[in-house]
Amino acid sequence: MPTTVTMAEPLWRPSPKAKQLWAINAALLWFPVFVVQVVALVVHWWPVWVHLAVLAITVVLAIVHVAVVPFWRYRVHRWEISDTAVYTRSGWFTQERRIAPISRIQTVDTERGPIDRMLGLATVTVTTASSAGAVKIAALDQDTADSTVARLTEIAGTNVGDAT
Repeated sequence: MPTTVTMAEPLWRPSPKAKQLWAINAALLWFPVFVVQVVALVVHWWPVWVHLAVLAITVVLAIVHVAVVPFWRYRVHRWEISDTAVYTRSGWFTQERRIAPISRIQTVDTERGPIDRMLGLATVTVTTASSAGAVKIAALDQDTADSTVARLTEIAGTNVGDAT
């Protein structure tokens, strides 16, 4: 009889400040769109009613992206580290689950962009020998990111694997 493996969902969430990070990043993406629309209005590329219709649609989409999506992403994003693997679940519209065996870890990195630094956050990237790419644990408090890197380094150092 085959053995059934049941995978539990990862337990830990990113920092609550992740919602702010994702909202700020979304707002920064919409800013150039609004600039182009203002320039188009000043230059009179289209009739005014077209500008207003496009602006109304843009405002609705931007509000959803900035005010709703970060909370949705926060509900979805999870991560966990066991003695055998790194588990992540991420996304908002398309969701992805990744499981990276500790024996396959090649490097563990920390990344902090300007907005991450402003909010005291960091992203931990676990590079493995997978063709799917690295596993990212986004929007962790800096202290949590540092302890996660230390723990992964310790676990990977005691685990004999080929990491290829």
